[in-house]
Amino acid sequence: MGRKYFGTDGVRGRANVYPMTPEVAMKIGMAAGSEFRRGDHRHRVVIGKDTRLSGYMLEPALTAGFISVGMDVILAGPLPTPAISMLTRSLRCDIGVMLTASHNPFQDNGIKLFGPDGYKLSDEIEARIEERLDNGLNDYLAESEKLGRAMRLDDVEGRYTEFVKATFPKGFTLEGLKIVVDCANGAAYKVAPTVLWELGAEVVAIGNKPNGLNINQGCGSTDTALMRQTVIEEKADLGIALDGDADRVIIADERGVEVDGDQLMGLIASSWQDTKCLRGEGVVATVMSNLGLERYLAGRGLKLHRTQVGDRYVVEYMRLHGFNLGGEQSGHMVLGDYAQTGDGLMAALQILGELVRTGKTASEACNIFTPLPQILRNVVFNGTSPLDNKAVKDAIADGESRLAQCGRLLIRKSGTEPKIRVMAEGEDKALVGTVVNDICTVIEQVSAS
Repeated sequence: MGRKYFGTDGVRGRANVYPMTPEVAMKIGMAAGSEFRRGDHRHRVVIGKDTRLSGYMLEPALTAGFISVGMDVILAGPLPTPAISMLTRSLRCDIGVMLTASHNPFQDNGIKLFGPDGYKLSDEIEARIEERLDNGLNDYLAESEKLGRAMRLDDVEGRYTEFVKATFPKGFTLEGLKIVVDCANGAAYKVAPTVLWELGAEVVAIGNKPNGLNINQGCGSTDTALMRQTVIEEKADLGIALDGDADRVIIADERGVEVDGDQLMGLIASSWQDTKCLRGEGVVATVMSNLGLERYLAGRGLKLHRTQVGDRYVVEYMRLHGFNLGGEQSGHMVLGDYAQTGDGLMAALQILGELVRTGKTASEACNIFTPLPQILRNVVFNGTSPLDNKAVKDAIADGESRLAQCGRLLIRKSGTEPKIRVMAEGEDKALVGTVVNDICTVIEQVSAS
């Protein structure tokens, strides 16, 4: 059964346009709150947000929804998504909520939900919440004397700062390292520079002046040009680019060369293997990860296990099969011994810890395998997905045939945006480029017709 509200990472859309309206947000609060009312204890929810202007609209709407079904609301304000996951557990909340559209522009927003264990909700629970949304919510309203209350929590930034610092290798310091951190004008604009400075680094912070409209705008993990340029200009040892809600990270070495999530996963995996911290004899990633990573891990006696795209599916696989390291090429890094979801800042500290441990430069440590040529293009479409069109299906089949012996092809519809993602990789770079271009051309033609 198709889902009406939830995508691959919560509910997401253009702010103040259905379904990302105050009315729907309030109903989600009512539906999710009633779903997690279990037992006679005083129920409560923690709500965080990134720096989007629309957060001021959606936060009180969600708050009203939760209060109406008898839940107390703890308002955390702007904090990274992994901080809300952590607070949900540490504050013994019944549910956690993060208002964010991650790497999307400010015009979008979204609602991510966490269960009391700090993990994102399963498809089954989301389906039950959707059923409540569509079948009336009046039966769940609390009696007047049992309405919830709302409060602001003091020093939530300090709680998360200390939590993240505790994951940095014991006895290590960042003294002597100069680090550029791009906060994407998003949720980590305060905590990321603070964590790095308190661990001893000289910090150059950029993308740390949010105004509600500039989140991810010309900065952050999806646009690293400014971060890479600043690394070179400041003669820094490393650059760190987070996204709007700081659950993903992209690194730049001292030369300003970008290092993606596949390289970071490989480095952390090899480090943890050396220190006997790696569990599961492998790493969990998605179908997007480069074949070069798979070959590198195999050379170390480790296996790359692939899931569908989305960090929640990586986490589900890790939990089911006993892995403590997983992530995505886009920069989600899930460190299962410390966190229940991706944490860009925490992952960056693991990389920095490896630089300190080995004495290597970032360029020496972070480029651990040669990736196969891989090309990813996004094609925007309007209306019905063009993937059902015969001409598109034929183009995809032709591409698969041409890459059959020397590469692979992945076509998927984005779960958060009206885009078709076309990815191909293989030994022959020219062939990979031709296949991607041919398929994208057909998709564009069909979408325009």
